[in-house]
Amino acid sequence: MDNRISRVTLRVRGYHLDGYGHVNNARYLEFLEEGRWGYFDDRPELARHFASGNPALVAVNLNINYRQAAVAGDDLEVLTRVAKLGSRSARLYQEIRRLGDGQQITDADLTFVLLDVRAEQSLAIEGEIRQALEPLVLPKET
Repeated sequence: MDNRISRVTLRVRGYHLDGYGHVNNARYLEFLEEGRWGYFDDRPELARHFASGNPALVAVNLNINYRQAAVAGDDLEVLTRVAKLGSRSARLYQEIRRLGDGQQITDADLTFVLLDVRAEQSLAIEGEIRQALEPLVLPKET
């Protein structure tokens, strides 16, 4: 797998399910969040820029597509990558796939900005942070 893509695995548990026996839609957001944490865990040189809490990486938009239901006992993988890097925002592309058959369960685009927490203003993505992000960009396949 391309080293610009992070991979986190998890098993669907009973408490993830809704009344229909499928993963509840809100739980997919948690699975995607786990994937984002894993992305930065895998890249400590990038994560160090956010360790102090300022600047903060803040989600400003999330578009998610629910493609297929996952059920209890399914083993899933969350794939995360930086798909686009702009001057003031960037976009992560994430997929959740079922291990074994590789079926895509969910995919999502998450747009984030850098926030100066003290000034409560977004920042340009420049300098060391931009240099750390640029080699990680892998555009989303069309």
